[in-house]
Amino acid sequence: MPDIVGTLGKLTPGLEEPFADSSILPTYYVSRLAREHVTVALSGDGGDELFAGYDRYTRLLRRSQLDRVPQWLGRLYRDQIFHRTPSFYGRRFLFNISLPLRDRYIDSVSHFPAWGRERELFSKDFLAWSDTVESPLNLFRRYFDEAPAKDFVSRLLYLDTKTYLPFDILTKVDRMSMATSLEVRVPMLDHVFLEWVTSLPMSLKLRNMSGKYILKKLAERIGVPSQVLHRPKRGFAMPLVHWMRDELKRDLVEILLERRTLERGYYSKTALRKLVEEHTSGRRNRSHELWLLLMLELWHRNFLEARAGNQHQPTAISVLSAT
Repeated sequence: MPDIVGTLGKLTPGLEEPFADSSILPTYYVSRLAREHVTVALSGDGGDELFAGYDRYTRLLRRSQLDRVPQWLGRLYRDQIFHRTPSFYGRRFLFNISLPLRDRYIDSVSHFPAWGRERELFSKDFLAWSDTVESPLNLFRRYFDEAPAKDFVSRLLYLDTKTYLPFDILTKVDRMSMATSLEVRVPMLDHVFLEWVTSLPMSLKLRNMSGKYILKKLAERIGVPSQVLHRPKRGFAMPLVHWMRDELKRDLVEILLERRTLERGYYSKTALRKLVEEHTSGRRNRSHELWLLLMLELWHRNFLEARAGNQHQPTAISVLSAT
């Protein structure tokens, strides 16, 4: 197992923001390996957003068959029923399908959605502050509503191109590659090529519930084997669920339970302890949520405490109120 704790200690100061995509780690290791042989590399980033390559697009289309449920009934479930029901398998799915199709997608790509399902994790002071600033939910809705496209999937591609691609994918690859002195270029995002691709009909991107249709047909022509083209999509995921219950529990997860963390003012102490216990006991997989909170805490220590000279550790609310 690589030295995850040491690597995080090296990488997180260079992120400069609470950046919580756990694939920074494999991206860093791959970049470091590539740098042993080359100084410049090409990336395929942008291909999924341009050619509908993510499985979540087709998954959402399949769920669209459930839109026979009246919207008033969905609102009734979310507002009056959901928060009163105990946790059970499928509870999150029921909440998701009760939403309008656009918001259903935004919910599916959110770890802590803005509409209240996970709000109990945060402190009353933090929630009061967050209600005074514009919600990211509004930004995502605006990009979708203002997308220069008519069909639903093209609007999703536009939304992801404006949000997920620059704020996560490109940021991650840029920071991790430069940490190893490797320069990564992104030919898929050449503006001339991008403008041409966005003019293509959706049938050349998504067909028979399979994305990247035109790219796969081109690859077939140059002899790429079928088993490569049509194998299930695999992300750059990390085994967080196991690490955070075993090898990294003491070094990473327990950071969230330190007095220093609990007194920030971000969270309800009871809710945070419950979240950690649910994961470490094996009752639920909370690894991604814990990783998000961990990266926020490391950012706070690297920047807000460092800026204050560590003499008076700033609380979340005092810092946020001053911005």
